[in-house]
Amino acid sequence: MTALSIAAAGFYSVRANNPQEPSFPHSLSPDDPQRLQVGARVYEQHCAACHGVKGEGQANWRDRGPDGLLPAPPHDPTGHTWHHPDEQLFAITKHGLARLINQPDYRTAMPIYEGVLSDDEILAVLSWIKSQWPPEIRRRHDEINAQYRESLTQ
Repeated sequence: MTALSIAAAGFYSVRANNPQEPSFPHSLSPDDPQRLQVGARVYEQHCAACHGVKGEGQANWRDRGPDGLLPAPPHDPTGHTWHHPDEQLFAITKHGLARLINQPDYRTAMPIYEGVLSDDEILAVLSWIKSQWPPEIRRRHDEINAQYRESLTQ
């Protein structure tokens, strides 16, 4: 089971234990020019060194390196970023994958941005990443968000 599959399961278990109507405060806005301007700046300062200037990621990103860590994945259509709903992308960026999947010992090279970036900056950079995807991938990501949200309201 992949770490992100575990993340999804963790998110669903949180929902099962908290049956209140969910809110989705971390929705991306890839068509907001002001947010994209901030997102492009944040991406360049905090993300491009690992994920690539054009979101191409690091070589062999699916294979663990000698340090046991996975290289940075691409954020372009060839990667898996768009396979995950906005809420998960936000949680991974802000709190880290280990917290999302409830595995404190999970090791990753991805920094935790809580206390480094504001929520608005995180949403801006994720919105900027999404704005770089072709229309078909953006549409599919919107469908993933809709399915995710529907699953939480059932």
